[in-house]
Formats: sequence, structure tokens, C-alpha cells
Amino acid sequence: GKNIEDSVYLRIKKLFPQASGSLIVHRLDMSTSGLMVLALTKRAQKNIQQQFINRTISKRYVAILEGDVEKILMKDKGEINLPLRGDFEDRPRQLVCHEHGKHAKTQWQLIDVINGKTKLYLYPETGRTHQLRVHCAHANGFNMPILGDDLYGNSSFDSHSSNKKIQRLHLHAQRLTLSHPATKAVMTFEVKADF
Repeated sequence: GKNIEDSVYLRIKKLFPQASGSLIVHRLDMSTSGLMVLALTKRAQKNIQQQFINRTISKRYVAILEGDVEKILMKDKGEINLPLRGDFEDRPRQLVCHEHGKHAKTQWQLIDVINGKTKLYLYPETGRTHQLRVHCAHANGFNMPILGDDLYGNSSFDSHSSNKKIQRLHLHAQRLTLSHPATKAVMTFEVKADF
């Protein structure tokens, strides 16, 4: 955002003042937790950016949806192909548009259904803005928003509190696999979600 005083970029600049280049290679939505990769040199940034462009980087997210996908779909894995574009009348929202949208593809795999909510892995093959959130919430996707999604869902409330505290978005960038920009060694990083 324009008026943000604390960000990943500012924290990394403070930790690595000798870093060159813009550092940022990709991004996560502000509400999404999990892994990000940053480059400390211009050369590394260019290499890793190219891996994202070539779609050779593998990403796995974990999410909890507001309903039971298994009951509706009767299967435990699949894919969602819905082209996306910005909603010019309601920024920052995105919408499905078969005429002007950009290709967006997500593979998914069921992990479990707990208390009527679905926990699953999401593997985005493209990296469109809000892709996973829209693919889950849209009627031609799962037709179920991610728990705590304030843009495409119901802004879930904490039922155990009288404060009506809004829950955080239950979307977490859990695993990232890429090639080291200098050695070309394949590296996998993983951090578990706290939900």
C-alpha cells in the first residue's frame, strides 16, 4: 500500500542493508501468511523472477474453506480453470471474465473435512492476483470462500467471543520449491500453517 510504514521490503532492507536491487521477486496478498522468496542481488532477482515467469517454481498453499467440498464434488482432487481480470468498478477485487480475463489455473487436493469445513492444498499453476481466493469462492470453482475472506467471503465471526472478532484469512503459502540462482540446486522450503 501507499501509506504502509511496515512491510517485508522495509524489514529486509534493515536486515540486509548491503542488498542490491529491489529485493522483491513475488508477493503474497496482505492477508495471506506463509513463505516468500526475496533476492539479495540483482542477478539473483533476475534469475528467480525468470523461474516464476517460466513457471518452474512449485508452490503449495493450504486453505480452509467455509463448507464441505467433498459432499458437493464427490472427489478428492482436481483443477479449476477460470480466467481472471481486475474488477475496474470495485478495486482491488478480481472477477472471472472469459472474454478479457487472463488464464488462471489451480490444482487442488483434499486434506480433510472437519466440522463441515474443508482443509485442502492449492497448487496455483499461474499467479494471478487473488487467484486462489476467487477460484474457491466463485460459483464455477468451489462456490465456497476461504474462511475469513473479507473480499470474496462472509468475513467470518468468532463464534466463541462476544466481541465478534473477524477471523484472519485461512490461506497460507506452505511450500515453495525453486532452483538456487547460482548453484542451480533444487531447494524446497516449508512452513506449517498455524490453523
